[in-house]
Amino acid sequence: MSETLYVQLLDLACGGLLLTAVLVLWRRELAVIIRVFAVQGAALAALVAVLATREGSAELWAVAVGVLVLRAGVLPHLLRRALAGAGEARRETRPLVNVAASLLAAAVLTLLAYAVSQPLVALSPSAATQAIPVGVTVVLIGFFVLVTRRRALSQLVGFLLMDNGITAVGFLTTAGVGLVVELGVSLDVLLAVLVLQILTSRMRETFGDTDLDELRELRD
Repeated sequence: MSETLYVQLLDLACGGLLLTAVLVLWRRELAVIIRVFAVQGAALAALVAVLATREGSAELWAVAVGVLVLRAGVLPHLLRRALAGAGEARRETRPLVNVAASLLAAAVLTLLAYAVSQPLVALSPSAATQAIPVGVTVVLIGFFVLVTRRRALSQLVGFLLMDNGITAVGFLTTAGVGLVVELGVSLDVLLAVLVLQILTSRMRETFGDTDLDELRELRD
């Protein structure tokens, strides 16, 4: 693979990661958010595939396939199952921050990510490390979603966005991580999603909703 093609494909994959993170902030329909998250999983798998091609690593190719199956297939499927029993709660109707302010926050977080990532990029300048700020931005946007959304399912997507960003930074800084390490992390994420899905279902059965603000009112 030529250097020019490598850089272009890497930029395309990182652009997909960043664009999907912003779309999660923009959209309010939970079904759409889950589809966008699945696309982000595919973009992350594409990022790993580009690195695998560059490094000529069969292990990285196996990781790319695993990332695609888990983050673009299994996790979105589990989220859809959780949404299927949500009844009328299929939309984030009352986020703490409106759409315009959320998009403005995304721009600010992007600038912050580029600022805090510069020392890390300067340590080893390369096409991969130049893309580290994108991964950091996805982490920050995921955290923003986690703290500003009211629906438990939306907050779960925010947690998964953070994990995708952390994974992207890991691959970009080390030119890939070991297959065993990625497998362990992925299984931990899958277990966390399964546990949170069960908790969400229990909340819905007990209280009839997953709006965390309303649950606080019940407690008060």
